[in-house]
Amino acid sequence: MSENLYDRLAAGFPADRTKPCFLLSDGSAVSYGELEEQVGRVAGRLVAEGVQPGDRVALQAEKSVAGVIVYLAALKAGAVYLPLNAAYTPAEVDYFLKDAEPAVFITDDVAYVREAANHRRLARAVPRTAADLAAIIYTSGTTGRSKGAMLSHGALAANAVALHQAWGITPDDVLLHALPIFHVHGLFVALHCAFLSGCPMVWLAKFSDGEVLAGLSRATVMMGVPTFYTRLLANPAFGAEAAAGVRLFISGSAPLLPSTFAEFEARTGQRILERYGMSEAVIITTNPLHGERIAGSVGFPLPGVELRIGGGEETGVIEIRGPSVFGGYWRMPEKTAEEFTADGFFVTGDVGRQDADGRVWISGRAKDLIISGGYNVYPKEVELVLDETSGVVESAVIGVPHPDFGEAVVAVVIGRGEEAALIAEARRQLAAYKAPKRVVFVDELPRNAMGKVQKNLLRDRYAGLFAGS
Repeated sequence: MSENLYDRLAAGFPADRTKPCFLLSDGSAVSYGELEEQVGRVAGRLVAEGVQPGDRVALQAEKSVAGVIVYLAALKAGAVYLPLNAAYTPAEVDYFLKDAEPAVFITDDVAYVREAANHRRLARAVPRTAADLAAIIYTSGTTGRSKGAMLSHGALAANAVALHQAWGITPDDVLLHALPIFHVHGLFVALHCAFLSGCPMVWLAKFSDGEVLAGLSRATVMMGVPTFYTRLLANPAFGAEAAAGVRLFISGSAPLLPSTFAEFEARTGQRILERYGMSEAVIITTNPLHGERIAGSVGFPLPGVELRIGGGEETGVIEIRGPSVFGGYWRMPEKTAEEFTADGFFVTGDVGRQDADGRVWISGRAKDLIISGGYNVYPKEVELVLDETSGVVESAVIGVPHPDFGEAVVAVVIGRGEEAALIAEARRQLAAYKAPKRVVFVDELPRNAMGKVQKNLLRDRYAGLFAGS
């Protein structure tokens, strides 16, 4: 029996294929039947063009339904899907193409799908085993060159089924989809949950608070990054009435500020469900659908996921093992070996703790750990204090070179206030060595496509802050 992920997803399509899959902003819709037909045609075209099982199919294009069709067609043809951010420069794309060596590289997905109408439809998915590679997702590459996380058909299926059950997605749901689809959040988490339930999606090319507000009137579930929720809260039209029809708001891909969590609940009466994941394992933990959702916690490990804190300390690097964990980094066997323990746990690089109830709390990335005067400083602990201070919208705490301390704690802050007052407030609540030695006010923080603050850029920008001190 084939374990091709496409077959697993298609098994969730509604029996009545005339039901809508994509609800478009112009009022039109694409049915599940139309999706299935076009996927078959594009898969047929890929096979006709010589794509063999295991060959890579790369796509770099703006978000569209055609992009989803190419993804599903690559799976059906037994190929390995390689999504690339449309914002990548030619030099960046050149690296990915040389590294992955795709058999097909598509830059105009709409034209590719349209032209596939003349090809014979591939009726059955090419047989694949659970261990066979389904996709390569390149990490952001903030330190060194980007690494291609290899995700198998079985790993993606296991995660999709676990999420579908954990969040109770049903055919009666309508998912608001405003995420990009070159990343695991929009591509795997959102799409797979919808396909497994055969529910429609309100399909938006990108996030705009006006379009999302309109879409919420038709949706029951929304998946987003924290920036989506802060932008909604900044719109006076968003409130309990606008959110009334939505049973579940999910946040991920970047930390959700406790202040955003609290403000959202005050405005709508609903608590955002925060979860934790990464390219190498898709989703790892989630707050409960039924039960207490606690600000600052990313909830409990998904069924099948083993999670432990490395080093035997209360706080340390999170390590995971389970069926949804990736198989390694593409063509990087030495790097793969470095990232797995002898007993098969993947070392995530995220620092956190697990409380007595089993809830997971993330402190930050291990590479973001600051060692100042020989003491370890976890940026998240300092950020939580600063973010609760009057006048501060958001903070990012980094370590920069210091002649006496090795590294000095520096806070880069969006908001208003006085540097001395913020440092004093931090010293009031934290040990002196954890308090920032400098506070820099900015209008915005550098972020990647999923809204994560790029602390590596901040470290580079302020590396000379204490030069000559």
